[in-house]
Amino acid sequence: MAADEAKKVEPEPCSDPPAPEPAEAPKDVSEEKIVVPPPPEEKADESKALVVVEMDDIYMLKSFNVFSDAVLARVATEKRLSLIKAWEESEKSKAENKAQKKISAIAAWENSKKASLEAELKKIEEQLEKKKAQYIEKMKNRVALVHKAAEEKRAMVEAKRGEDLLKADEMAAKYRATGTGPKKLLGCF
Repeated sequence: MAADEAKKVEPEPCSDPPAPEPAEAPKDVSEEKIVVPPPPEEKADESKALVVVEMDDIYMLKSFNVFSDAVLARVATEKRLSLIKAWEESEKSKAENKAQKKISAIAAWENSKKASLEAELKKIEEQLEKKKAQYIEKMKNRVALVHKAAEEKRAMVEAKRGEDLLKADEMAAKYRATGTGPKKLLGCF
């Protein structure tokens, strides 16, 4: 508002050119130098000196407005850049948070799947252990049956041997009693 009012007040034309107003936002304040020419040195009479002082004040006011416009433009540029930087940082942090959230969800999914597969593996191992125990029991039963059959066969062989011995004893006693000899001496002859 003050800048608009200052622009409305035009100085009287003088031999000094007015300071150029920036057409675009300045890049850096240190690059832009405002040149204020020294006031003309006319010492003819006091009325002219007053006019020179007044024109000098107006010129300085206009120069100050140009400077303040440049500073305001720079401040606006810096504000815009800082807003862009803040937005960029915000977007980066959002992206990072989103990625971390997805990574943690994937890790949780992986852990739950691992746990379910390990539980299934334990269940299968238990089933295999049960089957193994059943097979072991079946095999032990078969071994017991084989052992029992072998004992029965042994018992039959022992009984047969006992009968054969008894028969041989009886035949030997008969041959002794009758005085006759056996017709077959040995089974192979």
